[in-house]
Amino acid sequence: MYMQLIADVEKRGVTFLDLSTVHQVTGTWMASTTLPCTYVPTEDFTQQTLSWSVDQGSGTSTIFHRDGTGDHILLSKFRGRVSVPKHNPGDASLLIQNLEMPDSGHYTCKIVWRSRDNNLITKEVTTIVKVVKVAATKPIIRAAEPGLTLPAGASTSLSCEAGGSPPISYRWFRRGPAGTAELLRSGA
Repeated sequence: MYMQLIADVEKRGVTFLDLSTVHQVTGTWMASTTLPCTYVPTEDFTQQTLSWSVDQGSGTSTIFHRDGTGDHILLSKFRGRVSVPKHNPGDASLLIQNLEMPDSGHYTCKIVWRSRDNNLITKEVTTIVKVVKVAATKPIIRAAEPGLTLPAGASTSLSCEAGGSPPISYRWFRRGPAGTAELLRSGA
């Protein structure tokens, strides 16, 4: 039955339990990224296990494993930072939050399915992850009320936006006596 099912599916031009991903993902340090791993679910096969592993040059380690007992994050450095959708059949994508520079590596999504006649099928795909730091952009300063002219001594609110890899620090200055710069506030 199993071989006949494969033949029937292939005749119709349907991709049979193929995992889809991308070759490479570039993520920004301290941001989040998703490593895609998807397939078209079919009622003839039931997902048994799902695992994500990483090879960072010193061997392969399993990060995440899902089976009948639940989800398990096996590497402590990923606890609280990785997740896989639970209630979206066919989506086994890995979300990594707060990317760290050492998170770069080769990530493999591996899924095992069971057919109706108890055969097991295993497929895996690998995505390369590169974590990069992004230089801070030039800050944009906005007034609470653009175009408003204020008399000397009046108060207003200003906001500052900048992008890039943290930590981005800032300092606010006010023109002091004789044109000197007076530091008002700084932070990160």
